[in-house]
Amino acid sequence: MQARTLLHCSHTLQNHNHPRFLSRSLISFKKRPLSLVSPNSHSSLLHPIPLVIKPSRLLAPCNSPAHESANNSVTENESSTDSISEFIEETGIEVNREGLENQSMWEQMKEIVMFTGPATGLWICGPLMSLIDTAVIGQGSSIELAALGPGTVLCDGMSYIFMFLSIATSNMVATSLAKQDKNEVQHQLSMLLFIGLTCGSLMFLFTKFFGPSALKAFAGSNNLDIIPAANTYVQIRGLAWPAILIGWVAQSASLGMKDSWGPLKALAVASAVNGIGDIVLCRFLGHGIAGAAWATMASQIVAAFMMIDSLNKKGYNAYAISVPSTDDLMIVFRLAAPAFIMMISKVAFFSLIVYFVTSMDTLTLAAHQVMIQAFFMCTVWGEPLSQAAQSFMPELMYGVNRSLEKARTMLKSLAIIGTILGLALGIIGTSVPWFFPSIFTHDQKIIQEMHKVLIPYFLALAVTPCILSLEGTLLAGRDLKFISLAMSGCFFTGALLLLLVSSRGYGLPGYWFALVGFQWGRFFLALQRLLSPDGILFSEDLSQHELKELKAA
Repeated sequence: MQARTLLHCSHTLQNHNHPRFLSRSLISFKKRPLSLVSPNSHSSLLHPIPLVIKPSRLLAPCNSPAHESANNSVTENESSTDSISEFIEETGIEVNREGLENQSMWEQMKEIVMFTGPATGLWICGPLMSLIDTAVIGQGSSIELAALGPGTVLCDGMSYIFMFLSIATSNMVATSLAKQDKNEVQHQLSMLLFIGLTCGSLMFLFTKFFGPSALKAFAGSNNLDIIPAANTYVQIRGLAWPAILIGWVAQSASLGMKDSWGPLKALAVASAVNGIGDIVLCRFLGHGIAGAAWATMASQIVAAFMMIDSLNKKGYNAYAISVPSTDDLMIVFRLAAPAFIMMISKVAFFSLIVYFVTSMDTLTLAAHQVMIQAFFMCTVWGEPLSQAAQSFMPELMYGVNRSLEKARTMLKSLAIIGTILGLALGIIGTSVPWFFPSIFTHDQKIIQEMHKVLIPYFLALAVTPCILSLEGTLLAGRDLKFISLAMSGCFFTGALLLLLVSSRGYGLPGYWFALVGFQWGRFFLALQRLLSPDGILFSEDLSQHELKELKAA
């Protein structure tokens, strides 16, 4: 099949004030003719396809015989694309923009900041809701404040086990959109929403029938007095499990579509609903921990519906669900299994800390609840760096304009931003419980216990953004086996440290120093892997990380 030659003229582009043109002003055409490739071709060779673009829309008139011929050709092909957008949509051909490989470190850092700014709010919602509950309940009952410890582990901690759904959704949706295959995107959404609904329903049943037993296992025999309050909190929030996981799938689909504002609006509204509900139900109506649970549950349902509505406005039916086939499940499994191991290791380690702390007195548990919720609230500010690494790094690692040198520069950019952000979070996050502990509680004994862990709290928090940027780079490079093994190793080592601290009676500071070891262990393992001569930022061999299998997925 012979390609028609695209006619070039010396005049500038016409209709430069057209809204469609302005909305795509970042797109830059290369000086050489475009290579047109069939989107469905799996061959390594470039197969040119015929293309006719209306000059009246894209090119200024050229006074030449060749131009007149082109106009005749256009007249005979009224069905051809009349704008850059329609051209991309109808042919599946992606117009190259200025790549990251041509950017300086400063330009890369600006892109990262512009990307992570709106995305930060997406990770704040969950911890913010629990932190609001902690602050409101802490003004009333110390027993209910302590009950939030095991309660939030079952509600928030266990939800992160299903983070694999988010990673699989973003990956699959982004890949299909790159192929301009909206039907495949709709199928994947329907299938993943079904998985989310199924997992959410199973978690609802687990909470209903096994919640009390799980809480007793966490609280231990020394804190049986907090079980009724904790169970009330867990049972109410458990009603939202299906909405939580459906909302996660919808949010991740929007991120895969490069839209962070839709989910951000939904989570902002949800946080407002939670805050207002806590104040009204707990402070004014006196419902205590039950009121906090109802407010959080309602806000999560509101967020899920707004996420779904955001997808519907993009032209997809987010209310349609379909049962996945065996092949679909295997694709999700290949993408999600390493992420599942990562998340289960982190959740298990933090849950172990709560388990050991609950063997101590109620006041110590209440102090740990305040500090751990503040820690989670601060650490989520580093999550967008992981997402940025997963969004920007693939282009430099194994894209068309592959440049490992620029990938290493991108890693430096992420590390610099992570270091600055980590220090800022460490200073601010430590200052609040140090200077303003009354925000959480007025009990002086609880405040004293909180102040005992400020140093390890700072050390664990300051390194977290760097950890997330490094692990995001490993995910982008599909170094999934190493991530799984490294996180598993950190968990088992950390568990041994917790056992040692418990047997020696080092108290709450000992458990927090074990957390410091867990965090810095993750940091050094990921850094060593990325700087290794055989690592993904230095190796020219793409097959060692099983990219072919993942691309096929």
